[in-house]
Amino acid sequence: MRYDQQTSIHVAIVGLGYVGLPLARLCVEKGLRVTGIDIDSSKLAHLSEGKSYLTDMTDRQIKQLTEGQFFNWTDQYDDLRNCDACILCVPTPLTEHAYPDLSYLQSAVESVSPLMKRGQLIVLESSTFPGTTEDIVLPILSRNGAKLGEDFYLGYSPERIDPGNTSLELQDIPKVISGQTAHCQKKIYELYSLLFRNLVEVSTPKVAELTKLLENSQRFINLAFMNEMAVICHGLDLNIWEAIEAASTKPYGFMTYYPGPGIGGHCIPVDPLYLQWKAKEKGFTTSFIHLSKSLNDQMPVYIVERILQLLFSKQQKDNYKVLVIGVSYKKDVNDTRESTSIMVMEQLLQQKNIAVSFHDPLVPQIKLKGSIYRSEELTVKVIKQADCVVILTNHSTVHYDSILRYASIIFDTRYTFKQSHPSVVRL
Repeated sequence: MRYDQQTSIHVAIVGLGYVGLPLARLCVEKGLRVTGIDIDSSKLAHLSEGKSYLTDMTDRQIKQLTEGQFFNWTDQYDDLRNCDACILCVPTPLTEHAYPDLSYLQSAVESVSPLMKRGQLIVLESSTFPGTTEDIVLPILSRNGAKLGEDFYLGYSPERIDPGNTSLELQDIPKVISGQTAHCQKKIYELYSLLFRNLVEVSTPKVAELTKLLENSQRFINLAFMNEMAVICHGLDLNIWEAIEAASTKPYGFMTYYPGPGIGGHCIPVDPLYLQWKAKEKGFTTSFIHLSKSLNDQMPVYIVERILQLLFSKQQKDNYKVLVIGVSYKKDVNDTRESTSIMVMEQLLQQKNIAVSFHDPLVPQIKLKGSIYRSEELTVKVIKQADCVVILTNHSTVHYDSILRYASIIFDTRYTFKQSHPSVVRL
């Protein structure tokens, strides 16, 4: 079918997380009908209650979405039979050995395959290694005799969601698209042109899959370099932040990256390892990625060493209290996946004479070492009781003035305090 009457288009979106739910909202805003599919009962419960589980969407926006007539949600795939297109936005994490874990994707495709209607478009948006669409998704969809280009169409379009970024609307982010065949390319173009202002067509899904890994590997490598520079500058008694600000004034050639306590989240620390795995499978060595991972993995250890130095140089005590500010993996999101803040807390808890607490306005509680830790209210008493306040994630809504006023020592890993202050020690 041609997508010329938008209200008649029915899209299934499998996976209602940071990628799928905003995409569902965009589809509805553009006049498409959407069935959201997710096996996570907590997400479905939030939607039923009109509550948001994403920092990028408010409760009001969730209610507008769920109370309208163009969006429904379920943990079943049965509605797929009535859909013109199915977009897969499922997690693609790493195994404990840092290999690609495609179990969520394979399970979703296995569920989709027997329910496809003739002419249905299947689009994968999950980050993955080059060849996934062609070598893994396509064989499953074709298993029961369904023919590509006749019974179904297949494409890949890497997600470019940036949680916490409010400066860009989803529809304004250029969208890379690819089709397994020329007819598939036409189908994905027809659908995605209804949603996004700027489509970037590439020749094959393999190129599109590489594009996402290339984007995030570049960031992964450059952040590793800045983290290494931060360690060196501390040893040389130089201000890395001042140097970055000065270098950023160059109108060409320099791209600004900032150091921090490490790299977390579901993309930047994961995607380069998908590329590394695929390269290794073909007999290639990814030296930059390997070195960058080593450098980034050392940052939480280095942060803990700096904290211990600050504590022990202050005064000798039997017990110390450390207050961590921010445990999500990045500013202004509630996602704690691969969070280096949590890694730092876990290592601090291994010290027998250190008690650790945290404040995070977006994360009410976390589980560490089998125990539940709840976010502390940022009172004057809590700040004063801490021997060291460590800013690991600099959420916009934290009361930094109170921290600056009442904390005895602040270890600022995010350049939260631009002006020098006697109690502030920077990364």
